[in-house]
Amino acid sequence: MCHVIVTCRSMLWTLLSIVVAFAELVAFMSPEWLLRAPLPENGVTQTKVSDRESLGLYSRCYRIKGEISCGIYARAFGEVASKFWQAAMLFLAAGMLVLGCVACISVFTLCFQSIKKKSIFNICGLLQAIGGLLLIVGLMLYPTGWGSEKVVSFCGVEASPFRPAGCSLGWAFYTAIGGTLGTFLCSVLSAQAEIATSSDKVQEEIEEGKSLICLL
Repeated sequence: MCHVIVTCRSMLWTLLSIVVAFAELVAFMSPEWLLRAPLPENGVTQTKVSDRESLGLYSRCYRIKGEISCGIYARAFGEVASKFWQAAMLFLAAGMLVLGCVACISVFTLCFQSIKKKSIFNICGLLQAIGGLLLIVGLMLYPTGWGSEKVVSFCGVEASPFRPAGCSLGWAFYTAIGGTLGTFLCSVLSAQAEIATSSDKVQEEIEEGKSLICLL
């Protein structure tokens, strides 16, 4: 019999698992990883982030006749700016795949808390820790590619690994970092979700024959 068990800690873990997976996906797809220094136009320096040219892992935004236009610069994987960025994309994609799977599974933990007597929360927590490690490797590889020809032409000749020269980091990079930190928080919360859904109070309500158990 399926028992729907809802607790504060299990719901928090489920929601956060979905949020961090979505945050990593949005960051990965965004072109706003590197922002070019504002350039004066008609004597006025553009200071709004939305008006600045940017370079992402496989896409970029550039100014055409005063308007910002965004698109994909790498039509094939081999056209990505550098080998380091290619490796970073592979690790980030692997981490996102793990987080996406866990996010989907987390929804079903409302009804199924174990499989073959193994806690789904503990399994998902372990997977999230592995996913977080993959994301860390990807984020560490990313700045090593700043010495590539495309980044040098975009940020200036002084650009080199871990030194973006005339560019600054965009919100996508910080979102990816925040999502990675959130991933490890989810891994910790998974243990709390397991404790909350297997507490004595939950077992008492199951023995009473309740199919919907809500402990807030």
